[in-house]
Amino acid sequence: MITSSYKKLGLFALFLIAIGSLTSCDYQQKTQLERIQEQGYIKVYSRISPTTMSVGEQGFSGFEYELVKLFAEDLGVRVEIVTHNDIAKILKEVEQGKVDFAAAGLTVTKQRQETLRFGPPYQNITSKLVYLKGTDRPRDFSQVDEQLTVMAKSSHSEDLYDVREDYPNLSWVERSDLTTQDLLDQVLSGEITYTIVDSNELDLMRQVQPELAVAFSVSEPEELAWAFRKSEDNSLFIKVIEFFSRIREDGTLSYLIERYYGHLSKFDYVGSRAFHRAIDSKLPEFKPHFYEAAGDDLDWRFLAAMGYQESHWNPKARSPTGVRGLMMLTQDTARQLGIKNRIDAKQSIMGGAEYFRLMKDKIPERISDPDRTWFALAGYNVGFGHLEDARRLAQKAGENPDKWLVVKKFLPLLRQKKWYSQTRFGYARGDEPVKYVNNIRRYYQVLKKVEEPKAGTAELVEEEPSEETIEPAEEVIDEAMGDQGNIEDEKQ
Repeated sequence: MITSSYKKLGLFALFLIAIGSLTSCDYQQKTQLERIQEQGYIKVYSRISPTTMSVGEQGFSGFEYELVKLFAEDLGVRVEIVTHNDIAKILKEVEQGKVDFAAAGLTVTKQRQETLRFGPPYQNITSKLVYLKGTDRPRDFSQVDEQLTVMAKSSHSEDLYDVREDYPNLSWVERSDLTTQDLLDQVLSGEITYTIVDSNELDLMRQVQPELAVAFSVSEPEELAWAFRKSEDNSLFIKVIEFFSRIREDGTLSYLIERYYGHLSKFDYVGSRAFHRAIDSKLPEFKPHFYEAAGDDLDWRFLAAMGYQESHWNPKARSPTGVRGLMMLTQDTARQLGIKNRIDAKQSIMGGAEYFRLMKDKIPERISDPDRTWFALAGYNVGFGHLEDARRLAQKAGENPDKWLVVKKFLPLLRQKKWYSQTRFGYARGDEPVKYVNNIRRYYQVLKKVEEPKAGTAELVEEEPSEETIEPAEEVIDEAMGDQGNIEDEKQ
């Protein structure tokens, strides 16, 4: 009886083992993509930096973060992000298959391609040797006679090994415990003399830390891409190729680059230092007024950025065209808003905030931020009618008039008779609102880094030089403009 029971139990155990083996085999036969979709999430390695991802007042943000989110949405899964600043660890764990891929601002190098494969490139950068402004500038590695520190196993350390044959006395230290920001902070403090940074990271950081100076370019232009394990299973990799092909074709990639980098231009050290001095010396006096004017729907730092662009926070500012005050209001606008004294700082700030709200309310509701805000700023500067003219030009050219990336190509055409003669509101200095918006975006990003928000602040989430230059769009506009209907009411 006991023997019979054991036999039955043994047979049952063998049955369970067989079922388990079949299940295991079935699991092993599934592709990487099928396993991701079954588990409902994709696991990605990244690192904390201004160009990859960061955690701010409104949660996660960053260029790489946005790309990964979009890809996960394509797959119909959520994202599980693991952050680490040790690049060697990131690369090793991707190679071992512990994550699905790395989206960490990784440069495609020959050495890395030996153990990993890379998806389609999405940005080009160069590596820059950085030093502290005011100290001796080296012209090449022969003049780098003090300690140079870089991130361990980074593309920068690979660059140094490549040039050591030409500069045998070159020495450096590799650190796996420091981020790019840590290295730049040590340059600023004098703890280290030099470091190497990717150009896109440096472009963002110099806005806040203008004392960082570029000695020379270390590399030729290099590509950034996501890193994957080398495998015969191409299911996920094919999806990545399809994803990047789509976002290039439909303009999504260009829009993201514009959002995160479009406000940058050639670095102006003198202007940047003047802005930082004004933050210390002038802003405290007007800060309470910006707080009050912002209410619950605006970020006071955004209004302050507008005020600096308008007047450099000078309540008595005056332009040749008659606009006056800290927010540079026209007499007609001040009268419309009930402003009795344009050179009273508080009245001007309150009036400027209200006028911006009125302008933003005119922008079609289908246009979302940050584009909606950039359009409102352009209208604040050049007038809503001229903004609409530029949007009509974009529409007639077959482009999307609801995207700032598009419309900022068409605004400069309002200077040319060939085009403004066919518009409703005529001539305008259309290049000025483009510069105006870019400057405010840049000032706002700096203020977000150095000034705290107030409780309940409605922050404009935007991190936003792109390497590509957007040329005026004259060549793509049809000669026959046709009907000049109001595109505000026409959905694209």
